[in-house]
Amino acid sequence: MSADRSSDGAGVYTQTNDPGGNQIIAYRRAADGTLTQLGAYDTGGLGTGTPHLASQGSVVLSDDGRWLFAVNAGSDDLSVFAVAADGLALVDRVEAGGVRPTSVTAHQDLLFVLSTGGQGAPASLHGFTIGDDGRIRLLEGSRRQLSRPDADPAQIGFSPDGQTLVVTERATNTISSYVVGQDGRVEGPTVLASSGPTPYGFDFTGAGVLVVTEAAGGKLGAASTSSYAQAGPGSLSLVSGSVGDTRSEVCWAAISPDGGHVYVTNFGDGTISSYTIAADGRLELLQAVAGTTVEGQPGVRDEAISRDGRYLYALHADVQQLFGWQVDQDGSLTPVGAFGDLPSTVAGLAAT
Repeated sequence: MSADRSSDGAGVYTQTNDPGGNQIIAYRRAADGTLTQLGAYDTGGLGTGTPHLASQGSVVLSDDGRWLFAVNAGSDDLSVFAVAADGLALVDRVEAGGVRPTSVTAHQDLLFVLSTGGQGAPASLHGFTIGDDGRIRLLEGSRRQLSRPDADPAQIGFSPDGQTLVVTERATNTISSYVVGQDGRVEGPTVLASSGPTPYGFDFTGAGVLVVTEAAGGKLGAASTSSYAQAGPGSLSLVSGSVGDTRSEVCWAAISPDGGHVYVTNFGDGTISSYTIAADGRLELLQAVAGTTVEGQPGVRDEAISRDGRYLYALHADVQQLFGWQVDQDGSLTPVGAFGDLPSTVAGLAAT
């Protein structure tokens, strides 16, 4: 594999979550947004084999796009790949520190893994440092628990400035935030009640506004999204509370690079809703159905926006395909196609 990491290597990545041997499936993205599969790359770990790994961020990229991180929820570890235009190369695999890791986040040379727990082990998060060679090392003393051992967390993520770490907790209907110290260790959590029930996936604007989806326990037509401002490191305050999208079982959120729009996937009917984000972080529903995978077919979950903001991709595990759209200047979506013959256990999505 060559060491070329140029922009010509724009790609999209997902994991199989296979209990017999987890793999990353990599796609090359063409100028028109269509995808061509590059290959499948062994993580060295195991998936759970369960359809719908219920977490956002099981596959993520480093800030500079050089490294791809993937959790292996079935073997309680984490894999690191070097990213190149012609594929991936495994460079490291380490224990995640907790049981059933499902979400990972990176900021500069720091990485945190969220484990949902189980088998008597509590939900927890653990920190690592990322070396220049992509290898990761456990940050001693970084382990933290959530607000409750059975919090059922959905996602972990850094704020853009790296000073705040956020975890959504479905079982407690809360958002936990942590202050990130100069040594990379975190203090907290500070626990904030979610504006709406079942806080799920989230994303940050470049200015630091946090946008969180709310699945409302799967109640029909009750999906919503809220936004929060950062009052300081580890401190959040509500801006827009529970703006509904008229759909059901909302899951993941992806914000455009300019911070003007957020797209959320509605598991219940295979659609994507769009919102505008004002400069102060206020949300307004733009289109209840901005995009459709397979009309009326439940199962759309993970999504990612390309780093140039031109394309949005969403993973519909139940029909075992990736769907893509061009993101137009007004925030509307134009389909570019459906791709892949993916396993029903497929999970996670990241895009360069």
